[in-house]
Amino acid sequence: MAEPSQLEAKSKRGKPTPGLYLVATPIGNLSDITLRALAVLEAADLIACEDTRVTRKLLTHHGIAAGRRLRTYNQHVAGKERDRLLSFCRDGGAVALVCDAGAPLISDPGLPLLRAAAELAIPVTSLPGPSAPLAALQLSGLPTLPFYCAGFLPAKASQRRREIARLAPLAATLVLFEAPHRVASCLADLAQGLGHRPAALVREITKRFEEVRRGDLAELAQGALAVPPKGEIVLVVGPAGAREEGFGDSELKARLREALEAYSLRDAVARVAAASGEPRRRVYRLALDLEKGALEKSDGQ
Repeated sequence: MAEPSQLEAKSKRGKPTPGLYLVATPIGNLSDITLRALAVLEAADLIACEDTRVTRKLLTHHGIAAGRRLRTYNQHVAGKERDRLLSFCRDGGAVALVCDAGAPLISDPGLPLLRAAAELAIPVTSLPGPSAPLAALQLSGLPTLPFYCAGFLPAKASQRRREIARLAPLAATLVLFEAPHRVASCLADLAQGLGHRPAALVREITKRFEEVRRGDLAELAQGALAVPPKGEIVLVVGPAGAREEGFGDSELKARLREALEAYSLRDAVARVAAASGEPRRRVYRLALDLEKGALEKSDGQ
């Protein structure tokens, strides 16, 4: 049996060991949370969160009383609240740090708090769990290693294009966050700056309307203009010249069968070629083989 971490040990009073707990929370489905995270959220003396309303909803869903333990800790109040949280830990308190969704420190002001805690020798541990970048990477069907999570690109077009130019040489799959109202223009800038690359637009991960749109960057940009996506969005972009090692005929045919159920032969070939990075000619040949096999099977019955 694995040994518990230093912070999981209980004192004689039954309280958690003093320190800072970095607790990952669901990115959509409220059931996506670990048993260990629930135990810490129930026992912590204080819970520092981006939005107390969001965290209270999570706690209520799992039958955990929030009481007066919730403290707002976001970019607007981090400066003045940091010292209070650190003092609380040094005085024997257990503080759970959460963000609205996913793992703390990825896209929130938690890093300065962790660094300050480490400098003060305050025990810190991570309770891993849901992660939007990893979930999107899995769903994209693109190469998973190496990958580079760049977070949100700049909202201003000129700055965004400069950042895309900086990312272009990286031999890694790119993972980006984007707001729905900017996603079409962002994809267009990515297509212009990165060229023909397979990509995926993943939205509402783990939620009712979860969707994955796959294609090359230009296709996804056009699709986002035609049917604007809503909700939380993660973009995944394959590396330059992306090809999946060991991407054999059988795997391509499996993707083609799935695509042919929803699209014409031409569109299915285009989508599979873009998503896989394989030459369109090869994918088209395999699609013809599938159609020929289907016809022969039909004639033999």
